[in-house]
Amino acid sequence: MSPVHARRKRTTLVVSTAVAAGALVSGALAAGAFADTPSAHATVSGAAPAALTAGARGTLIQDAQADAADTARTLGLGAKEKLIAKDVVRDADGTVHTRYERTYAGLPVLGGDLIVHTAKSGRTEGVTKATTARITVASLTPKIAPAKAEKQALGAARTLGSAKTAADGARKVIWAGSGTPVLAYETVVGGLQDDGTPNGLHVITDAATGKKLFEHQTVETGVGTGKSLYSGTVSLNTEKSGSSYQLNDTTRGGHKTYNLKHSSSSSKGTLFTDADNVWGTGKASSSATDQTAAVDAAYGAQETWDFYKKTFGRNGIKNDGKAAYSRVHYGNSYVNAFWDDSCFCMTYGDGEGNNHPLTALDVAGHEMSHGVTSNTAGLEYSGESGGLNEATSDIFGTGVEFFAGNATDKGDYLIGEKININGDGTPLRYMDKPSKDGGSADYWSSGVGNKDVHYSSGVANHFFYLLSEGSGAKTINGVNYNSPTSDGSKVTGIGRDKALQVWYKALTTYMTSTTDYKAARTATLKAASDLYGATSTEYKTVAAAWTAVNVK
Repeated sequence: MSPVHARRKRTTLVVSTAVAAGALVSGALAAGAFADTPSAHATVSGAAPAALTAGARGTLIQDAQADAADTARTLGLGAKEKLIAKDVVRDADGTVHTRYERTYAGLPVLGGDLIVHTAKSGRTEGVTKATTARITVASLTPKIAPAKAEKQALGAARTLGSAKTAADGARKVIWAGSGTPVLAYETVVGGLQDDGTPNGLHVITDAATGKKLFEHQTVETGVGTGKSLYSGTVSLNTEKSGSSYQLNDTTRGGHKTYNLKHSSSSSKGTLFTDADNVWGTGKASSSATDQTAAVDAAYGAQETWDFYKKTFGRNGIKNDGKAAYSRVHYGNSYVNAFWDDSCFCMTYGDGEGNNHPLTALDVAGHEMSHGVTSNTAGLEYSGESGGLNEATSDIFGTGVEFFAGNATDKGDYLIGEKININGDGTPLRYMDKPSKDGGSADYWSSGVGNKDVHYSSGVANHFFYLLSEGSGAKTINGVNYNSPTSDGSKVTGIGRDKALQVWYKALTTYMTSTTDYKAARTATLKAASDLYGATSTEYKTVAAAWTAVNVK
């Protein structure tokens, strides 16, 4: 569970975010070099992702899996290695980007993911790898018992302040996240953390020496009328059942909103229903049956779905047409909200006093975008890749807020400005000058990966702002910004719409689990070249914006 805001002392509150329990790789490992040559695609119409029906996407994945053995041989993988097709993106010009996970002798290879880029003609244009190391181990027989790995994992959870923890056993894996691949154990610690947030700590232990190699938290922290707390009066798609209405959006994959009534249960809770299809009061309430938080949650899910669909042609978080679900009123005075891939669901606490629900629009967009990252690049939530993961959710959460065009919650480059989690009216983060929050990095430095991911994310957030709006002072939707550059250069933005397209294409076709800032520069330049051409203003501005945050 990753917090959308880093933990400080008790005076600072926390919002949790999430990434999926995917491949675990070292944030310290630089992403594998792009093995492909620069793409020749130069137009938005050709290189932009094509909208795929769930059936078409499923067929592409099935076809990729059917050819996986041939693909592995073509790539020169060893006899013990197999590929598992995870996702497929098809561009409008027919180029296909197939994302694979890898096994070795039947064991998952953590840090072995790769993307194969194939032209419409069937010619392989290149491969993007999370690691370039050859996957091989001398022995598949552990020298330590699984119980030792479990014990170490429980100890790691306690050092993180987790409570009520329990290990689910240790499974054998191949660790390729850093250095030479080795046989290892992966242990997942469940239960609850000390603030009531569900726990999902993954600990990787060397199966020969018992040394802890890595640890990673993977649970991160009909048309009705709804009166929301943060976004005014909104329209909600609901479903009539008998004489009442359910908070079930059948037009967006069947997204449902449930009430946990201040419990910390892992269950869905109770589906919200209403007699007259007018939901909520628009006012904060500590009542466990209050509908207002549910209105904001349903509205946030609705706008996030539409943002991805209309902006990128993405059909839901997994791009399979199926909705997640939302749960509100989680816990008692729980100051968190989190996405959890294990339930494919979004959960919101009610904040201090149970009357400050963490259901604002950009928080919803941020959290659910962790699910998109999980189901595409799978950026490891540690080091520089963790900062990029967190920034991706800030970037798309911001995109959702602007996309919604809500008069009560206008789009801005501030993160979490509505929920007042700091208690003084300030937002969680500032994209134009991240250091204004007191901890985030404006520019890249060699130690930036050692920061909490919510602070190392500042580099990418700043890049995105500069790419969208440019440097210097300006006012947007009534908010004043003044964005500096590391070298005093002047950057003229290409506009938020184009900047979003560049980031999404880079995420879905060129980033892997181990991508760091240098590799993110390469990925976004390749995306800009695909979309607009290698000599375009957009390409040059991507390069200038990265240089302006000291990523060269």
